[in-house]
Amino acid sequence: MKRSSSLAIALAVALLALALGLTACGEKSEDVTAKAQSLSLTLDFYPNPDHAGIYMAQKLGYFEDAGLDVSIHTPADPAAPIKLVAAGQTDLAISYEPEVLLAKEQGLDVLAVGALVDRPLTSLIWLKKSGIKGVSELRDKTVATAGIPYQDAYLKTILARVHLSPSDVKAVNVGFGLLPALLGGQAQAMLGGFSNIEGVDLRLRGSNPLVTPVDKLGVPSYDELVVVAQGKRLEEEPQEIRLFLAALARGTAAAASDPQATTKALLEANPDLDPKLTKAEVAATLPLLKPARGKHPFGYMDAAGWSKFTGWMRDNGLISSLPPTDSVLSNDYLPGEIPE
Repeated sequence: MKRSSSLAIALAVALLALALGLTACGEKSEDVTAKAQSLSLTLDFYPNPDHAGIYMAQKLGYFEDAGLDVSIHTPADPAAPIKLVAAGQTDLAISYEPEVLLAKEQGLDVLAVGALVDRPLTSLIWLKKSGIKGVSELRDKTVATAGIPYQDAYLKTILARVHLSPSDVKAVNVGFGLLPALLGGQAQAMLGGFSNIEGVDLRLRGSNPLVTPVDKLGVPSYDELVVVAQGKRLEEEPQEIRLFLAALARGTAAAASDPQATTKALLEANPDLDPKLTKAEVAATLPLLKPARGKHPFGYMDAAGWSKFTGWMRDNGLISSLPPTDSVLSNDYLPGEIPE
């Protein structure tokens, strides 16, 4: 077993012991079964390989080991979960770094407590048959987008590097229809698909996609997916969040060590997934769930990186202020540092 996996397991066990009060010294032990604490988690989207650690933690009983009864919900709108957290209608949510910053701008009481995926997945994608050799050749081409304002700003930044402006391309909002627009020829490129989901799908179709994450094209790096909690809830009941994140760390380590079981867990969670495609997406996703920044713990969020991305958001008119990083994220609820 890897040292990082051992650490996460040890921490979860220690936290569980603390939560159940098993460390009483000099007292007669009693056979008391503690009732699991209910915890609701709202995903950002339907169950998919980005959630591998969550579903492995659930399947292997790691949440239960931590004294948690975790219920997982799927939203109709990916922008809704963070609002549900702020309103106290769900305990935790999976959301996106830009959404956290937008929520803070709106005065919502939310805080990112861990990165599920600590790098951009959102990508600019075109097909080899398009003949496009680089971003500069997007002039007068149609680019399909999901119509998300901050992703429109991604496109503006990407084009500016090659001295183009949004008016030099035809950006078309297709919502969730990115793949049909690209495959059907209505667009020559798309922005908004994930490298490990739509990128893999296109490869399996034999479409020869060229996939470039936006941080390779001039957009500052950011945490694509984060776990979000309500600030008030963190003040009142921080231990449950720590237990959840420790169990999630265990689940992520288990997923990394067993892609086949991870694929099975996801297919059980979402029978609508295609088995062959899900297997390929899991293989592409699991390496992305490991911390990218050296020997930081699972879920670590880089405050300097957030500060840079916040500045980019402000400079692009997406937010009007620069909130302190400790008002939008905290690493205090994560498992400990990985030892040398």
